[in-house]
Amino acid sequence: MQKRQQVQAAHLAQCTEKGLVIVHTGEGKGKTTAALGMVLRSLGHGYRVAVVQFIKGAWCPAERTVLEHWSQQLTWHALGEGFTWETQDRERDRQCAQQAWAVACDYLKNPDYYLTVLDEVNVALKLGYLEINQVLQDLGQKPPQTHVVLTGRGAPPELMEVADLVTEMTVRKHPFRSQGIKAQAGIEY
Repeated sequence: MQKRQQVQAAHLAQCTEKGLVIVHTGEGKGKTTAALGMVLRSLGHGYRVAVVQFIKGAWCPAERTVLEHWSQQLTWHALGEGFTWETQDRERDRQCAQQAWAVACDYLKNPDYYLTVLDEVNVALKLGYLEINQVLQDLGQKPPQTHVVLTGRGAPPELMEVADLVTEMTVRKHPFRSQGIKAQAGIEY
């Protein structure tokens, strides 16, 4: 164990710090939940955090209610109008995504914010509401120590290529799909 400790210490001595670009994607559940775990960690360390929700803006999730206790450190914007199968207006959804991206960029470029979560932005990219080249360009302008998490299914390969960490959630079994069990408070929302 001492040798392992020495190897680990030597490796750690060579490591640096930088703001990470983190992607949570895939068909499985837990992408937003994992990002919100990082929000809690950052708040616990006293950092300022921004959450910008694309798509999910039509309802107030319980997480937002709980996190309101950190209103001095946390800024939360729900800027979509709901899931795409509910809104049924592609042009309006595109405009909402464009507006949400403008708000997100203000936080991405602000060094006072340690972490910015762009919830469901990958879906906005997948559906063509945002252009990948613009998103990559704006991500490239973030301050060096600023972290950003981009969540949602269907993250484009170009985004995953530039990311420092990519986690793909997979589905093995799902209560709604395989058992007809509705989403439940405290579990899915």
